[in-house]
Amino acid sequence: MSETTPPIIEVDDLSMSYPLAHTRVDVLRGVNLCIQAGTRVAIAGPSGSGKTSLLLLFSGLERPSGGRVVIDSVDLGQLDSDGLADLRRDRVGIVFQSFHLLPSLNALDNVALPLQMAGRRDAREQARAMLTRVGLGSRLDHFPTQLSGGEQQRVAIARALVHRPRLLLADEPTGNLDDHTAESVRELLFELNRDLGTTLVLVTHDLDFAARCDRVLRLHDGQLHETAPSAVHSTLPGTGGDTTGTAPHAVPA
Repeated sequence: MSETTPPIIEVDDLSMSYPLAHTRVDVLRGVNLCIQAGTRVAIAGPSGSGKTSLLLLFSGLERPSGGRVVIDSVDLGQLDSDGLADLRRDRVGIVFQSFHLLPSLNALDNVALPLQMAGRRDAREQARAMLTRVGLGSRLDHFPTQLSGGEQQRVAIARALVHRPRLLLADEPTGNLDDHTAESVRELLFELNRDLGTTLVLVTHDLDFAARCDRVLRLHDGQLHETAPSAVHSTLPGTGGDTTGTAPHAVPA
């Protein structure tokens, strides 16, 4: 990759706060970050540290209190709600922990929906191909209630990737799955990252998952710190809440 290639994510002095009674909670404080296209990045940290908020800012589903978010050379602060929706439709895929499938639609129609809303005539054809790609070619007509948790997550991943986004944001994609199913979803995400070239940014408490990424970022006290993937188990114990361990180094601006 050329050093002149612009990053897929660029964050400058990002802050986010919420009002609470007579005070203010600072979730993010002066965050700076660059992520190059095609990389796999894990964001870890204690529960409530703001990991999901950071993903929502990357997707344009939340607005920051200050600073700038640039996705694929587009400054999100310059877009209105329609422009942000267009950006997500064209360039960003999102996978949530709780799947968010429409119960009234079968797997094929759930995956085809984003393309249909974009006016794509080949929506069902592309959805069928992507579901086959994630191993659900025989489950096209099944509704969410007829699918296991792992199968529902695969449908959600297929829906997030059917428009071939440049960036995939995944919030605890294995959090509701048993160990065996979680491993299959991990392998699927990494395989699709390799095959499609989609940048993967995921929030996870799973240290094994994080250790297999190219970069690991820990969010603590409103700021990001980076640690080597090979050192994840020694430097990031207890990401579910424990903040002990050797402090990783700060992410450079």
